[in-house]
Amino acid sequence: MKPRPELARADLVLDADDSERLANLNGPFDANLRQIELRLGIEIRNRGGQYQLIGARRDIGIGEAALTQLFNLTRDEVITSEQVHLALSEHASELADASHDAAPSSAHDEVVIRTRRGVVRGRGVQQKAYLKAIATHDLNFGVGPAGTGKTYLAVASAVQALERDRVRRIVLVRPAVEAGEKLGFLPGDMAEKVNPYLRPLYDALYEMLGFERVARMSEKSVIEVAPLAFMRGRTLNESFIILDEAQNTSVEQMKMFLTRIGFGSVAVVTGDVTQVDLPKHQTSGLTHALNVLGGVSGISVTRFKKEDVVRHPLVQAIVHAYEQHEREAPSA
Repeated sequence: MKPRPELARADLVLDADDSERLANLNGPFDANLRQIELRLGIEIRNRGGQYQLIGARRDIGIGEAALTQLFNLTRDEVITSEQVHLALSEHASELADASHDAAPSSAHDEVVIRTRRGVVRGRGVQQKAYLKAIATHDLNFGVGPAGTGKTYLAVASAVQALERDRVRRIVLVRPAVEAGEKLGFLPGDMAEKVNPYLRPLYDALYEMLGFERVARMSEKSVIEVAPLAFMRGRTLNESFIILDEAQNTSVEQMKMFLTRIGFGSVAVVTGDVTQVDLPKHQTSGLTHALNVLGGVSGISVTRFKKEDVVRHPLVQAIVHAYEQHEREAPSA
């Protein structure tokens, strides 16, 4: 019988004089504390502003860091289950990277994006590295599973670059490949036909700029929709170009896109090589580009893992289950 690991204990003292902030931290009926307990497999006892965490040393370390971060947020925000999840994911990711001798980025190296609608910052080591790479490279690849913030952070970086006059326009590009479905004929002009495929990009723009401002900028072509198939022959100067769902490009399309980048431009290519919707046996342009360009200087590649997912905790479990199934499934 396996010996039970010895439990560690940690005491955390927060501001006991502010009962409203402590209640905000704990959540209704201590729901936030219960969420942390279930996620980390630890026990949390609290009395006023005194918290005792009991469990494996690594897990209570994550719990302490998350509770401290969330308590700091209670000055200005109501703590939600989503914020609890993100705090836990961020500190678990930082601890994992530290254990692999990864040098954590210092606070002064962190890229913080300020838009008119609020502040966007990386959550966890990989997101922070991704934002840093976009700020310092002209061509960037963000590769990994859904929910890791690849597209959202790319759009945030584009908005900041536009508002700081680093670029003159934002160009949104996506291959029009259905995810296993046949959508048939789509009515409207070219932008309206491609808009359904660009919805995640537009949602992020609406959040950061507002619906009316995005509409005005689209009318003036400051924000431009560029179907991938119509990019041939163009050179995009002083633009922030985002190619989303790049795993669904062909090798030829990817090469064509990458050679459209002009002077003063920044390009971000995002995708998930495990969710390719191309016809069977057709090589993904994203996979091919990562192999071909791996040794080219001046290009950044940020690879996200399931641990970097910042959506509902179930998304991490779903990604892990699919990865495990694909590893165990016999090859065709």
